[in-house]
Formats: sequence, structure tokens, C-alpha cells
Amino acid sequence: MEILSYLLIAVYLFALISLFTYGINCYVLMLLHRFHRNKARQKEMRRHELFIAKSAQDGLPRVTIQLPLFNERYVVERLLRGVATISYPKERLEIQILDDSIDDTVKIVQKAVQKYQNEGFDIVHLHRTDRRGYKAGALESGLARARGEFIAIFDADFIPPSDFLHKTLPYFTDSQVGMVQARWGHINRTYSLLTRVQSLGIDGHFGVEQPARSWGGLFMNFNGTAGVWRKTAIEDAGGWEHDTLTEDMDLSYRAQLKGWKLEFSPTMVCPAELPVQIHAFKAQQNRWAKGSIQTARKLLGRILRARIPWFVKLEAFLHLTHYMVHPLMLIVVLASLPMLFTQWFYASLSYPIMFFTLITLATCGPSSLYFYSQRLLYRDWLKNLKYLPLLVCLGTGIAVSNTKAVLEAFGRRTGTFVRTPKYDIWSRADDWRRKIYRSPESLLSIAEFLMGCYALAALILFLTLGKYFISPFLVIYTLGFFTVFALSMSHSMGPEERKSR
Repeated sequence: MEILSYLLIAVYLFALISLFTYGINCYVLMLLHRFHRNKARQKEMRRHELFIAKSAQDGLPRVTIQLPLFNERYVVERLLRGVATISYPKERLEIQILDDSIDDTVKIVQKAVQKYQNEGFDIVHLHRTDRRGYKAGALESGLARARGEFIAIFDADFIPPSDFLHKTLPYFTDSQVGMVQARWGHINRTYSLLTRVQSLGIDGHFGVEQPARSWGGLFMNFNGTAGVWRKTAIEDAGGWEHDTLTEDMDLSYRAQLKGWKLEFSPTMVCPAELPVQIHAFKAQQNRWAKGSIQTARKLLGRILRARIPWFVKLEAFLHLTHYMVHPLMLIVVLASLPMLFTQWFYASLSYPIMFFTLITLATCGPSSLYFYSQRLLYRDWLKNLKYLPLLVCLGTGIAVSNTKAVLEAFGRRTGTFVRTPKYDIWSRADDWRRKIYRSPESLLSIAEFLMGCYALAALILFLTLGKYFISPFLVIYTLGFFTVFALSMSHSMGPEERKSR
């Protein structure tokens, strides 16, 4: 029994120290952002001036816009309207609709293409029927035909602003820049508590993490949409590959290992539709979690062997393995109850205090980053902070489903690319429940409920025994699991909805 006790303590400590490391890294990224922000602004202004001068002399470069689609009947026309408003000479612009749809989206696109061709756009509809390689396969197929020097990519849930190319192309005056990523905005941020909470998380990533990595000389990633690639950078990196579910992250790291620089544009905001259904949100998170761990398995060896600074390697490791925080969370929750019965744990008051400190720093790191991002991005940022506790609950509540995704990433199968349904939701007046697209529901909701019960039982026992140090975190886990379970139940289809599909 003593051996099991020490083994339990070792696993518990490993999980806590790992979470502490990921949490502390949030402070590192905030410091990098703070230190490099002013220099980055000055550099951006100089690039724009250089681009204007170069364009006046050599003319604007040819650009191909790629629009990968799969069953987007509700938003494809909105996407095309946005693309058509992009301020750029038509003779220098090529538009590829990379359509893998199997529903009436195909007919909608065909009709729209005819309309825009009549208006003078160089637009083509490339329809595949096999979906080989999913989105990566579609992009690969389109790239082989693309005539542009630069490739702009937009998913169907985005609405490209008219000045998108004029704000992103100046970065390419540096011949080593292979990709520019724009910041994601939100067209339906105020639709529900779920969308408000998601916007906080996305703002943290695009408001702090991405610019910090870009400006600090670290490896960053293309987010799959609202970005522009130099075509030669894609080709030099080996092109689009489809052995992971995050082809964007995979290509980004391969390009950077080849010496290309990836840049982030904080001033170019591309609005998008946030998932309004919890099952869609979880499916999206699962894809990102599984794909990033697959990419880590694929490329970490190359990264560690590369001739780059050790700090860049460390940050790349933390970036690619970030979703490991979810199985680590589950370990902390599951181990908390048996830890009560290890004499070593409470032999001295110093151990609970140490664990309390580790968990506090790990928890406050991401929250501080989200707080910082709101101050940076919004004048009314104080109003948004009231949703921060809900973001913490959501982040812990999806630990069950994301842990499943992480474990699957260690298997041999790449997995299926599950698209995120879009409904053209703008305000509370819009309704998604009667629309046909759905993300698959999962029996994991039962596991989320059981984890909530387990965390609650542990909390009650801790309080009963007067062990208060870890109790606040068990409250977070309890609320998180029950919150995600409740949302999953409320967003599940009833009999009438199933008939309407």
C-alpha cells in the first residue's frame, strides 16, 4: 500500500507541476507581448510605406483566394458577398471555391459563380466528390491550379473585410515572410452566454498569444482561415498534408522549420460566426485538441533536433502540447479523493499549501491572459470580465471530451474531420434549432455528469474533514462539469427536431 501511496503522490505532483508550467507560460507570453508591442507597431507602419512604394513601381501582386466549403447552405452567399467587396483589382484576383459539399450548397454556389462571373470576377467552382484529405485535400487540389503569388484562405463562417489584402500583403515586403495571420472577430458575440465565453477565449489567443509568439521570434501557427500564404512557402514546406486534423498547424511548423517567418497582423480583424451549439463547440475543440497532439507527435522530434534557440524549442513544445492540460486536469480531480487518505499528504501543513500555490498559479495564468487581452482590445472591457468565471467553468468542463481527443491522437488513425456547423446567426432573433446541420451528440455527456458528481463528493469530503486548501478548485471542477453537462442536455435534439432534419 505504501508503494501505491507514493505512486499516487508522484502522479498527482506531476500533474500539478505540469499544469503550473502551462499556467506560468501565460505570464511569459504576456511579458513578450508587452515588451515587443511598440516595436511591432512601428515595423508595421514601415512595411505599409514600403508596400505602397513597391506597388507603385511594380504593380500589385496576383492573389488567389481559396474558399474551402462542405455543406454551407446558410452562409456561403454571405461569404461570397464579403469576398466580392475586397478592394483589389479584379484582373489581379483569382477566386477558387473548393467545394466538397453533398447537399444543395453545390447548386447555390453554381448560381452565385455565374452571377459573379457576369460581374467580371475571375471565379471558379471546383467541386470534389471524394473528400480525400478533407480540407487539406481540397486546399492541395486548389493550389495545383492557383495562379496567384499569394494565397488567401477563408472558411465559410468568415466575412472578409474590404481592406483585408491591403493590410496583410505589406508584410510580404520581407522576402522571408511566408504567412500572415489576421485576428478573428465575432459577428455574434452577444448571442448567448456560450458565444460570449468563447469570444473571451479567442480574444486571449489572438489578442495576446499570437502576437507574442510572432513578435517574440517564436513559432506560431496559421489558424486555418483569415490568413495569407506565400505560395512558394507552402511548396517549400512540402505542401498541404492530411495526416493530422490540424493541417494548418502542421504546415505552419514545417514552414518555420524551413526558415520561413510567420507574422501576425493585430490591426486586421476578420469577423466570424462563433458556434452557438455546445456540441459544435466541443467538436471543434476535439478537432483542435486531437490535431495539435498529432502534429506534436509528427514534428516535435524535428523541432528538438533543429538548430534553433532552446527557448524557441520549449515554447514550441508548450504550444503543440497545450491540450495536454485537459487530461492533467482529470488526473488532479480523480486523484484528489484518494490523496485524502495518504498520511504523507497531510503530515505537514506545508504540503497542502504547496499544492494550493501550484494550482492557484496554474489557474490564474490563463485568467490573467484573458483579462489582459480584454484591456487591450475593448474600451468597455470591464463589462466582459463578468463572463470570465464562466470561461473557467467551460474550460474545465470540456476536459472529459478533450481528454478523449488527446488519447485518440496517440492512435494510428488520423480520424474524421468533423466540420463546425454554421447557421448565419447574428443576434438573439436568429434560431439554429430548426436548421438541418448538427454536430454529433456524444455519450460523453454522461461521463461529464459522473465527473461532476465525483468532484462534488470530493468537495464535500474535503470540507467535512476541514481540509480547505484544495476545496476552491474542486468547486471550479464541480461547476465546470455540471455546466457543460447541462448545456449538452439543453442543446440535444428532441423528437420534433429529429423529424425536421
